[in-house]
Amino acid sequence: MKDAPVAIVSHYNMSENSTHRRTILKAGGAIAATTILPSASVLGAAGNSDKSEIKVALIGCGGRGSGAANQTLQVEGTKLVAMADAFEDRLEDAYKQLAGRYKDRVDVPKARKFIGFDAYKEAIDAADVVILTTPPGFRPIHFEYAVSKGKHVFMEKPVAVDAEGIRKVLKAAKEADRKKLKVVAGLQRRYQESYLQTFEEVQGGAIGDIVSAQCYWNSAGVWVKPRKPDQSEMDYQMRNWYYFTWLCGDQICEQHVHNIDVVNWFMGDKSPVKAYGMGGRSQRVGKDFGEIFDHHYVEFKYDNGEVLNSQCRHFRGTPGRVSELIIGTKGTASAGLIKDHDGKTLFQHRNRKAPNPYQVEHNELYRHIREDKPLNNAYYAAKSTFCAIIGRMATYSGQEIMWDKALADAPSILPKKFSWDADPGPKMGPDGLYPCAIPGQTKAY
Repeated sequence: MKDAPVAIVSHYNMSENSTHRRTILKAGGAIAATTILPSASVLGAAGNSDKSEIKVALIGCGGRGSGAANQTLQVEGTKLVAMADAFEDRLEDAYKQLAGRYKDRVDVPKARKFIGFDAYKEAIDAADVVILTTPPGFRPIHFEYAVSKGKHVFMEKPVAVDAEGIRKVLKAAKEADRKKLKVVAGLQRRYQESYLQTFEEVQGGAIGDIVSAQCYWNSAGVWVKPRKPDQSEMDYQMRNWYYFTWLCGDQICEQHVHNIDVVNWFMGDKSPVKAYGMGGRSQRVGKDFGEIFDHHYVEFKYDNGEVLNSQCRHFRGTPGRVSELIIGTKGTASAGLIKDHDGKTLFQHRNRKAPNPYQVEHNELYRHIREDKPLNNAYYAAKSTFCAIIGRMATYSGQEIMWDKALADAPSILPKKFSWDADPGPKMGPDGLYPCAIPGQTKAY
C-alpha cells in the first residue's frame, strides 16, 4: 500500500505530515500507560508537569454526551464549567449524574446552564475545550463556531449529515490547524489497541496488497420516544433524532460510519471514487420510525480497483454482526486477528487488559493540549462521514454517486430555521407515516 504512512499519521495528526508508522505505534504504548486510572495522568508522557485547570463545556447532554463528559473528567486537571442542550430536562439529568460522581470537578451553576438552539454559543465561550455531542446534523455548525473562538474540540461521529456540512467541517479543520487547536473525533477504533496492532501488521505486509474489504453493522435497532399530545413537530423530531435524516444521517452515517472508517484507514485513508447500492424499509415501518431506511447495502470503489462491500441493517430476530474484514493477496485481517487464505492464524491480539479506547481518545486530546503537539482528527472523520453520506445518497436514489461531484454540488438538507415552531422539513402523510426515499424516484441531491 503506497499510502501506508499517511494512514497511521491520520490517527494522531491529520496535518498532512508524514511520520514513520513504527514511531507512532510506539507512542501507542505510551497511550496505554496513561489510561488505566485518572491518577496515571496524561501529563506525564513527555515529562510536562503543567497541571493547570482546563475548563470544559458539554454541548449536547444525552447519553453519549454524558459518557464523553465522564471520560473527560477522568483526565487530571479538567473541570466541567458549562453545559448546553436544546432540552432542559436532558441537561439537568446529565448534570445530576456528573455532579454526583465528580462533585467539585463539576462547577456548572444555573448561570452556565444554557438551553435552546443557540445555547451552544454561550457554553463554548465559557470554556477552553468543548465536547460536541448533539445530534450530528448540528455538528458542523458547532464545530465551526468552536474553532472560530479558538477552542480545542472533542466531537462525536458522524461529523455531518450532508455535503454542505462536510464542506464546513473541512474548512474549519484547516482553520483549527492554523490556530494550532487540537481536535479528536469519536471514531474510537483508531485508538483501540487491537486495531492499532492489526494495522501495524497489515502495513508490514502480513496480508499482502489489499484488494477488497467487507464491513457490517447489523443489529436490532435503537430506542423510540412516543409522540406526546400537543408536541410540536420540531420537538418530536428532535426527541426522535435518530429517525430523521437531517438530524441523524440515517443508520449508515450514525453507526455504520465506525466500520467504514476502519476500512478507509486500512486502505490508506483515501476516498472511494464512487458508491452504488440499494436499501429500503422492510421491517421497521410504522408511525414511530420517521423517514429512514432499515437496511443499506453499498459497494464503494476506490481508485486502484479496491472494493468495499458495506452493509448495515436494523432487523429484529436476526443475527447481529458489527465488524470489518480486510482482504489481501496473502490473507485477511479483522480486529486483532490475521489469517492466511488457508485459515492459519498469523497474528492474534490477546491483551485482555487493553485500555478502553473511549477513554484513550480523551486522554490523548488532553495530552496533546498540554504538550502542544499537533492533533486533528477532523479530516479523516469528515472523509469517512462523507463516505457514509454518498452511500446513503446511493441507496436512497438507486443511482451511482461520484465522490467529487457530490462533495462539490450536493446541498444542505437542514432546515432553514431552528426554533420550536419552525418547519423541520419531513412531514407525516394522511396515514401518519413519514414518506421515505424511493430508489429510482428520489433524486440523489
